[in-house]
Parts: sequence; C-alpha cells; structure tokens
Amino acid sequence: MQEHYRQDLEELYQELGTCPEGLSSDAAAKCQEKYGKNAIAEGKKKPTLLIFLEQFKDFLVIILIIAALISAFTGDLESFLVIIAVITMNAILGTVQTVKAEKSLSNLKKLSSPTAKVLRDGQTAILPAEEITVGDVVLLEAGDQIPADGRLIDCASLQTNESALTGESTNVEKSMDAISQEVPLADRKNMVYSGGFVTYGRGAFVVTEIGMQTEVGKIASLIQNAEARKTPLQKTLDQFGKRLSMAILIICALVFVLSLVQSDAVNFDSVMSSLMFAIALAVAAIPEALSSIVTIVLSFGTQKMSRENAIMRKLQAVEGLGSVSVICSDKTGTLTQNKMTVRKIVVQDHIIAADDVSPENPEEQELILASVLCNDATYQDGTEIGDPTETALVRFAQTCGLSDAQMRESHARISEIPFDSDRKLMSTLNECDGVRKMYTKGATDVLLDRMTCSEAEKQEIVEQVEELSEQGLRVLCFAAKEFSGEALDISDENDLTYLGLIAEMDPPREESKQAVAECRSAGIKPVMITGDHIVTASAIAKEIGILEKPEEAVEGAALDAYTDEQLVNFVADKSVYARVTPEHKIRIVRAWQTRGNIVAMTGDGVNDAPALKQADVGVAMGITGTEVSKDAAAMILTDDNFATIVKAVKNGRNIYENIKKAILFLLSGNLAGIIAVLFCSLAGLPVPFAPIHLLFINLLTDSLPAIALGLEPHSDDVMKRKPRPAGESILTKNFLAKVGYSGAIISLATIGAFLLGYFYQGAHNASAAMTMAFATLCMSRLFHGFSCKSDKPVIFSKRLWNNKFAILAFVAGMVLINAVLWIPALHGLFQIENNLAGVLIGAIYGFSFGSMILIQIVKAIVAAVKKTK
Repeated sequence: MQEHYRQDLEELYQELGTCPEGLSSDAAAKCQEKYGKNAIAEGKKKPTLLIFLEQFKDFLVIILIIAALISAFTGDLESFLVIIAVITMNAILGTVQTVKAEKSLSNLKKLSSPTAKVLRDGQTAILPAEEITVGDVVLLEAGDQIPADGRLIDCASLQTNESALTGESTNVEKSMDAISQEVPLADRKNMVYSGGFVTYGRGAFVVTEIGMQTEVGKIASLIQNAEARKTPLQKTLDQFGKRLSMAILIICALVFVLSLVQSDAVNFDSVMSSLMFAIALAVAAIPEALSSIVTIVLSFGTQKMSRENAIMRKLQAVEGLGSVSVICSDKTGTLTQNKMTVRKIVVQDHIIAADDVSPENPEEQELILASVLCNDATYQDGTEIGDPTETALVRFAQTCGLSDAQMRESHARISEIPFDSDRKLMSTLNECDGVRKMYTKGATDVLLDRMTCSEAEKQEIVEQVEELSEQGLRVLCFAAKEFSGEALDISDENDLTYLGLIAEMDPPREESKQAVAECRSAGIKPVMITGDHIVTASAIAKEIGILEKPEEAVEGAALDAYTDEQLVNFVADKSVYARVTPEHKIRIVRAWQTRGNIVAMTGDGVNDAPALKQADVGVAMGITGTEVSKDAAAMILTDDNFATIVKAVKNGRNIYENIKKAILFLLSGNLAGIIAVLFCSLAGLPVPFAPIHLLFINLLTDSLPAIALGLEPHSDDVMKRKPRPAGESILTKNFLAKVGYSGAIISLATIGAFLLGYFYQGAHNASAAMTMAFATLCMSRLFHGFSCKSDKPVIFSKRLWNNKFAILAFVAGMVLINAVLWIPALHGLFQIENNLAGVLIGAIYGFSFGSMILIQIVKAIVAAVKKTK
C-alpha cells in the first residue's frame, strides 16, 4: 500500500471509508472505537515510593545498611541510628529532586488544538481535538492549529508553519497534487501534520493518522524508547564506590582479626568489641556523605546556572554538561534568530548590504516602497502579523527610517492579485501621486519572462540571484508598471519594469559566532543539525564558524547509505547536516557517543526531542521551545541563547573541579584515619579512636568543609582546557597521588600526637593518647580544607580567604572540637581524657597546623617540578 501522500484522492477516500463531505456520526463513532482517541499516550510514571527505594540501590549505601544492622545486633544503637539517619536524609533529598525534575510526556497534548472545525453529517461542527478520528474532514484557516495528520482535499493559497516538526523556519506552501516519488516529510506538500499551524490561506484535509500514529506521536514513542544515560560522574562514582568499599571492608576485616589476636582472651565480649570497632572504622572510612555532598554541590550549581538563564531539570547533568566534547545544535531559533531579515538588496546592477541602503537614493526608495505596498504584513502594537518573508520587508522599511503605515496611507491600494503558489507572484495596484502603478513581486525565474529587460540584463540578474542563493539567501524580485485600469487581472502581469532584488535570511544570533569560537577554544566541536536546505545551513554555519570546508556539510539522506558502525567514522569530519529526520539526529548523536564523546544536543522543536533524550545532555529552548523538547531535555535555556550554553559548560567544569576537591578532602582525611588505626594495630598499641570519635569526625568535621569546597568560587581557567575523556575516572594517578601524600602527612601528625600522649612522662596513658589522636585528626582535617582549595600553595595568597563558606566551616568545626576538649560535661560522652596536660593540648594545635604547612610545602615542590617540565 502506498503512503497517503502518493495516493490519488479517490483511492484514499476508498481506503479510509470517507468522502469529501466527511463522516457521518455513526461512521465516526465506529472509527473512534477502532482507532481510539486522538491523544498522545503518556509514559508510565514511577511511584514516589519506588523512587525513594531506588535511592538505596547504591553499593555504598548497601554496605552502610549492613553495618547499621550489625551495630543494632551488637547493641550499638547509637551507631545504628546515626547511620540510618544519614542514608535516609540522603534518600529523601534524592527523591524530592527526582520527583521535581521528572515530568511525564503529558505536555505533548498541548501541541494538539483543543478544538477543530470538522464536517460531520455534511455539516460544520466544532469538536474537541481528541474526538477527531481517521476519515474526518477538517476545515482550516489562518491561525488554526492542525489537530491531526492528513491529506489536503482543498487548498486556497494555504501555507503552514511546520518548524517545530521539520526544523524549517519559513512557511510551507501546500498543494493538493499527488506526489509520485518518495520524498522526505518536509517536502510532502499535500500533507499537513499535527502540531503545525496555518499561517496563510485556507483549506481542508481528510484525517489519515491520529494520536500516537501521527508524526508527533511517533516522536513521542522515540522519546520513550530513547535510552536515558548516566552522566560521567555518576558512572565514575558507582565504580569508585564499589572499589573503595571493598578495599575498606578488607582493611576493616584485617583490623578485626588483629584486634582479636591482641585480645587477652577470645570470647563473646572481645569479639563484639572488635566487631564494633571494625564497623565504626568502616563507617568513618566509607564516605557515605559523598553522595549527599555531591547532590548539595550540584544543587547550589543549578541555582547559579538558573541566575544565568540555564535551568537544570536533571541535577546530575550539571557535571555532564561540563564534560561535553560535542554540541549538536539545531539551527532555527538556536543559532539563528528564527526571524527572516533582509540582508542585501540589488538595484542598478549593484549588490548592496542592508546596512548600507540609502532611502534618499530614488531607485532604492522605489524598491523599498514596492516591497511595502505589494505586501499584506502589518506591524501593530509591537507585534508582527503575516508571513515571515513579508514581515521582514516591513521591518526593513522601518529600519531604513520609513513608515510602512504612511507609505500605505499615501499610496492607497486599489486592486490586488493575491499570491498564488502556482504563479509564484503577487501584484497590487496603488495610487502614486495621481498615477496608478502596478507593483509585482515573486520568484525571479517567473518574473524574468514578464519584464522588459534585455537578454544581457536578464543574464546579469540570473547571475546575481545565483550569487545570493549560494550565500543561503532567499531572493525576491520586484517589478512595476503604470496602469490605467480599475482592477488587476493575471493577464496584466506582463511588460513590467525591473526594480531590483531583495535577499532575506534567518540571520545568526549576534552571540552565536563568539559562542562557537569559545566552544572551539574549550576543545568542544560544534555540529549543526537542521531540517533546512543544505545551502542555507552551510551559509549560516560558515558565517558563525561551524563550517570550515564545504565537504563538512552533508544532507541527511546521505546517512541512509551507512550502517551504524560505518557512521561512527563518517561523522568525525562532518560539521553540518541538512534535511535530517528525527531518526538521523539520534543516529548522529549515538555515533559521536560511540566514538567516546560526551554529547550535548540543543533544540527547540518536536523533531529535536528524541535526540535531546538520547544525548548525554539535552538542552532545550525556553522561549521558542515546545513542551515536548523541554520535557526531553536535561537543561532549558530561558533566553534561547546559544552563548548561555558556553556559560553552562564553564559552570559544569567548575562544579566538577569543586566536587573533586571535596572528594580529595574526604578521601585523604579518611586515609589518614585508616593509616593511624593500622599502625596502632600492627604495632600492638591501643586503638587510637573510640567508635564515638569516628562518628564525630564522620558527621561533623567531614561534611561542612567538603560542602564548602564544593562551593569554591569559579575560575575562567577551566575553559582553556580540553574536555576530560569520557571514560576518565576521578581516581587518576595524579589525584591518587594527592590523596596519598595528604593522607600520609595528616596520619603522621595524628600518630605523632597519639604516641606523645601515650608515652608522655612514661604514663602509657591510652585515654590521653586517644584524645590527642582524635583532636589532632579533627583539627588537621579542618586545616586541610584550605589545602584542598588548589593544587598550588594558598597559605600566602588571597585564595585562602576567598570562600566565606570555607571560613564558616572551619570556624564551626573548630568550635565543636574545642567544645569537646574544653567542656568537662562533654568528656564522658565523647571519651575525652580529663585534666589533659597543657603541653599536650598545645601539641594538638601544633601537630594540626604543622600538617597543613607540610602539605603546602609538598604542593609548592610539586608545582615547581611541573613548571620545569
């Protein structure tokens, strides 16, 4: 069976069981029963409880739940409650964010007209759009939104806007003719599609597809089937959490065995005591706050980005955007203004840029006058009404300092021949200073044979049109003649005098060129993917810097010749794709992802939605964007400005750097505690920390500095680097080296304080040693928060004080640990030695601050070595 746009109308009527007068009420009811309602199916929503339970699937969280259960079994309710409280708070935070961020596909229904004019029982009826069924005849006029897909059966200069579906910014002229050959959706002139709207003329169509079978419905299905991908940070943290947890559990098991070996007797009490300490060590060593800290940092990042016109719908995508290496962007409304604009005119054989036009020149003034008089567009109360091609002409006249209203008032229209897609011409008859003048505009190839130019002049006009067309400009030709009659007839459109040409384009946004340049300097490849013609797309791409060589531009049809595997190599040197379908967009995105790239896809139309969902980071337009694209995207630009994406990339990279600083702080501090415990266990010394000490460190001195590091001021330097590789782990050699030497230095300070307290005056005082180790580790980690701010020394720089959150976290932590040290009422709860000697208290501060100084010295040495390489 042939597709509907290729069928004869009689054949189509027979297939659909209808006629030009539409369906009867009984026939419509049967069709509704057969085909269902004209509605877009929603994706299934996850229950909130299921979303909450999914927060506990993380490997780190599972380990902590096991630790909590063992704590409860051994009678350590304090540890049980603390662990459960931490992971529950994190789960609640994740659930709230997910419920707020995820929206269903119900907004697709907003693309359907709430009502439509339908022929039922031979009479016109206004019905809800969802009651329209296959075989119905729908009447259309200017301003109507199209409620279903269908084949035209009546067409009177009908034009529709299908930019949301096809990506083309200009109106589509429709016709009733059958099309014999197979053509792309954008070229099916005898069809109309759900989600489009009528901009000019009138018509009628017989409904061929409704609901999920429409082109919009198919795209909805693509959205549901597109795979939602984790961001690089999510993948890295998953791998990191599993490896870290296994390593810590092995260490804790070793500590448990050593504790048993060193016990005087192996009995239930000694086993439970060793097990409780091993659990406390696991709780302290596993950074269960890591996930919540990352979420908090990302949340703060989203607030900053929203102030800069980028709203994040999916929290984790903030980091993903920072690692993007390819941006696949739609053209219309994203890189361009989605507004036709006059770029050049031609008079007296000269091509003149729009900015250089002089209305004082009689020939140029006559051309502008013709463009306004032979024009149905208006400009009322700041609103442009009419065809975009015509509104551009009115706007151009105003830009030249001429009033379209005054010109029309002083040159009254007497008669007209409306634009017709067959003639490709429009003519008006106007009163001009007592003389009646006929103005005609239209396609150059049609007007050439109707003008009085010489063959040489016609050849020159043809060459000028070709030159302008190669620049992606849409060219209109204008001509005129004096006319003595009262009314115009088509036969009068001859013997015209050539006035000139006006060339239009949907121009690039002013910021696009700079934004593209910044993308390139940041190691990001910009790619244009559009439904527009390749000439127009290439001209725009070349102007803003995306296209460097002509061979980098291809049409979407060329992709059909390649398998998915072959496409991976094909996309490498391509920068512009024209006349693409939604399936092409997804294939291009997947090909780049297969090459190991992190891909962002920007767009505003329905046709962009599947690729937005497939991309690592989908970016929708907030002003011109459809609800479909917004729901599919991870980020929405409230100003529709491509340059905002560059700011978002900068924010994403800075946020990731800050998250790394927080992880460095947590891991190096935890490593110091583990080294101290292992040292004491292997040396046969008492344990350096009580379980309550480790929980205090874990909940109080860990979280605040880590969050503060996540809120470090952003740097411009991140945009001078290439995006990090997609598969790169946080645990790079360089990062592990920083964790290693920082943890080792803090552990040296902690062990030194422990040994001093234990052997001070030969007392072998385990309580004093434990107090000193605990306090030194706490304070050392607080000082270490400043060291984690930069790879370079910060102690004598302004950077030491440039983060108020870091200062507040340090002060809060110092107040808490000093309260535990100095307030006797807290000594029993926190197992602090009473009457600790003054020299030992002084040593605590000395060891703690000394660890920071030593780390700063190591950083200075490392930085100096790197500089010499």
